[in-house]
Amino acid sequence: MLFPNSHSDLLRAVTSGGTESILLACMAYRNRAYAAGNHQPEMVIPFSAHSAFDKAGNVLRIRVRRVPLEEGTCKVDVDKLKTMVNRQTCMVSNAFRIPFVSITSMIAVSAPSYPHGIIDPVEAVAAIGEKKGIPVHVDCCLGGFLLPFMERADYPLDEAFDFRVRGVTSISCDTHKYGYAAKGTSVIMYKSRHYMRQQYFSQPNWPGGIYATPTFAGSRSGAVVAGCWATLLKFGSRGYIEATRSIIHTARYIERKLRKIKGIYVFGHPRLSVVAFTSYVFNIYSFQSKMSELGWCLNFLQQPPGVHFCVTLNQTREGVAKAFIRDANDVAEELLQNPSPPSTGTAAFYGIAQTIPDRSLIEEIAYAYLDACYATEKKCDFDDLDDE
Repeated sequence: MLFPNSHSDLLRAVTSGGTESILLACMAYRNRAYAAGNHQPEMVIPFSAHSAFDKAGNVLRIRVRRVPLEEGTCKVDVDKLKTMVNRQTCMVSNAFRIPFVSITSMIAVSAPSYPHGIIDPVEAVAAIGEKKGIPVHVDCCLGGFLLPFMERADYPLDEAFDFRVRGVTSISCDTHKYGYAAKGTSVIMYKSRHYMRQQYFSQPNWPGGIYATPTFAGSRSGAVVAGCWATLLKFGSRGYIEATRSIIHTARYIERKLRKIKGIYVFGHPRLSVVAFTSYVFNIYSFQSKMSELGWCLNFLQQPPGVHFCVTLNQTREGVAKAFIRDANDVAEELLQNPSPPSTGTAAFYGIAQTIPDRSLIEEIAYAYLDACYATEKKCDFDDLDDE
């Protein structure tokens, strides 16, 4: 079992991906709040938590409150989180100016966070949730097939992150990331049946029959689930342990070497596969652009500006990590001589975006990009199609 649990009624469901796993957890806790008479639920999450929580808040009408991170560690600030988690938080509706009470329905932490690769203090946050009777979700979508194998890969963790921690009530884990299954599967797990039942949906009065589903989708292909299961069997515990050992070894090598490059600052102390960094000397987006020209794919970060390198099995091959550090050192030296070269493409966009205070403008640009993705060059003339 990936995530040990002392409760015999641990339940889990296969979903279409990490976003659905997170949405289902949020829906379960919202429904639990509704059943308890809380019709203004809110979730309290780290500033670095995945945007799927914001999507859940938008779709499920849950107020999202993001907690600042500790400066230097990039972990959620537990003291500030504690002040934001109140059984009764007075709010005022902006639309009608009518006072109402919002009650925290769930807390979430990341293990690790997508932007910085940092594991939040799960035990400390879970203790707060347990004391106040609030469910705590651990987003393990990125680290779900690394963290359980860390100790057996000779990289023990400082603290537990899973159901062994009192107060942790659910965990999301992506099989398509470090589980190496094809995209289209993820898993949401609950400590007890009581929580999972809250994500079910049923309509007993439909003329088409009694309709009931455990997840959002009505019908799905069993092929992706079977493919996922086959992948898990193929790798087995030994395969995942070896993969974890190689990935963590490579990631920590990259972290150590990046810290020695003049002008580069590594965010926090990453323990897993993601190493995030920035520069307070030169334009980090220009760094990303130049590294991209050399064939390296670094993800953009913002607030503050940065990039991250996500180590996979491909980067554990002989010589790859050393080549990355060599190129990173060369690019950093070049930018130290010219800290702000003209930016183009995505680097220019992210650079400009950091200076725009009205984030709704950025949202409109993002929507325009999505529109472009769905645009077609011309309408299909069905009269030209061969009837045969």
